Amino acid sequence: MNSLTCFTLTTTDHVAHLVLNRPEAMNTMHPTFWRELDAVLAQLHQSGQARALVISSTGKHFSAGMALEVFAGAVAMDDQSPEGRAAIFDLLTDMQATFTRLENLRIPVIAAIQGGCIGGAVDMVTAACIRYATQDAFFCIQEINIGMVADVGTLQRLPKLMPLGVVKELAYTGRRLPAAQALNYGLVNAVFDTPEALLAGALQCAQEIAAKPPVAIWGSKQAIHYARDHTVDDSLRQMGWLQSAIWSNQHVRESVTAMQQRRAGEFAPLAALQSFSALG
Repeated sequence: MNSLTCFTLTTTDHVAHLVLNRPEAMNTMHPTFWRELDAVLAQLHQSGQARALVISSTGKHFSAGMALEVFAGAVAMDDQSPEGRAAIFDLLTDMQATFTRLENLRIPVIAAIQGGCIGGAVDMVTAACIRYATQDAFFCIQEINIGMVADVGTLQRLPKLMPLGVVKELAYTGRRLPAAQALNYGLVNAVFDTPEALLAGALQCAQEIAAKPPVAIWGSKQAIHYARDHTVDDSLRQMGWLQSAIWSNQHVRESVTAMQQRRAGEFAPLAALQSFSALG
């Protein structure tokens, strides 16, 4: 995508790499950021060519969250009437849908976080599958510090990722959670000394994922997400239907043969998707 202003997007060896590239503005989020992110995710979801996505950033901070101009009136939030407040609900639903699209992407998402991950950026990275961080990284539910409730996914996804008491402490106080503590609580998978080591680690993980059969990775993500939100019994039943739908003797044979021959396996990509309205 050549028209991006808030990001750069490259794909190498089936690994897509999306970079937040407005360091002079601390990679803050505004309507253009949202539109571009939504368009990138739609493209990646539909094409099936990328097998993993790494999201990284530039500058001192991963992202300082929502841009101040959004709260200064760039986006209308009418609290003077029931109709205006109802419109706030619909606006938030639209914003939430972008990070849900990130969570539901057909491929795994790895967030590489350096410096501050603040406000809306926490909403964003909690929708990723895997989070890596630098040792100087920190997480902050900044919304409470400016008199509002975090409303785009943080309070809904964080309790699935770390202890509830810690989530409440962060949500009520707006304190910073350092990377070392985030690692202890399970919010991040690993902590790296430098941004360069962080990105290398994230890309290495993505490359390992990309070497596996894409449909098996897709199925694993489906099963994990379902199990997160359902009982073990329901999830086992869903697993049976899922496995019977995507089982491939060919993939198993190729995986075993590739390991024995110490070579990369050869697997078909996920099928490209078309919207119904584009057919005919």
